[in-house]
Amino acid sequence: MSILFKILSVFFILISIFSCANKTEETFKYLNQNTPSLTPVIFSPETISKHDQHEFGSVFSEDGTEFFYGVDVNGKAEIRYTKLKDSIWINPEVIISHDTYSYNDPFLSPDEDRLYYISDMPIEGNKNKKDYDIWYSVKKGNGWSKPINAGKNINTNKNEYYISFTSNGTMYFASNKNAERENKRNFDIYFSNEVDGKFKNSIQLGDSINTKNYEADVFIAPDESYLIFCAIKKEGFGQGDLYISFKNKDGIWSKSKNMGESINSEHHELCPFVTKDGKYLFFTSNKDIYWVSSDIIHQYQ
Repeated sequence: MSILFKILSVFFILISIFSCANKTEETFKYLNQNTPSLTPVIFSPETISKHDQHEFGSVFSEDGTEFFYGVDVNGKAEIRYTKLKDSIWINPEVIISHDTYSYNDPFLSPDEDRLYYISDMPIEGNKNKKDYDIWYSVKKGNGWSKPINAGKNINTNKNEYYISFTSNGTMYFASNKNAERENKRNFDIYFSNEVDGKFKNSIQLGDSINTKNYEADVFIAPDESYLIFCAIKKEGFGQGDLYISFKNKDGIWSKSKNMGESINSEHHELCPFVTKDGKYLFFTSNKDIYWVSSDIIHQYQ
């Protein structure tokens, strides 16, 4: 057997092993669930989306092997987590919770070194619940640091909800800081640019997105090409619907569109999230987490 033949044989064996390893990892992504079509289905029933509990915001890591989500437990929310380990998804465990305060709407920073979420915990000293602020924990080994407040350029004495990021670290979120006293449900969507590791003063999006109604739970595409958010409007299908808007070549957001009966129902649709590979749209409806092929997004362009 020639030396060249031996080298080629080893080369093809290594390629085969590498391909099988990749195939195995791909097979076990997303909790081994059958991938959805253009019709939304409940995600991981009885493991994640249980009939006797209320699940909220959710986020996968970029490689699809770690999953964070919020769960309401007797009116108080906590963050749970599962990951793929040795080709098996571990049982979901609680990673951030408190006897008094809620933690919800988890979202990973672009580098995945921070886990962001919202909480009604006080900033310091006072033990009483406050309005919801955006917080984060820093990754430390196999765990996360104690909660750190995202700061005054993000948080106010009103409510700040739900977080998502562009690939360059710009944060999008919702707040009712400018709501009139008689209309505290008037949440609007804002963004804040990150410069040298710090968030700048937040900027309110224009009237193609924000109105006198409720606009919150915003997901921003990593390239900032579109955003999906929850709005409550009289012409909606139910308690709250998902809407979508696209950014044109001039950097202006298009008039938002209701995502229609393919997504929305008589229930409350909220907490949208699109996976980093761009393949799947997740959202919450009727107290469960659903997912659908992201190809559905192209129908609204």
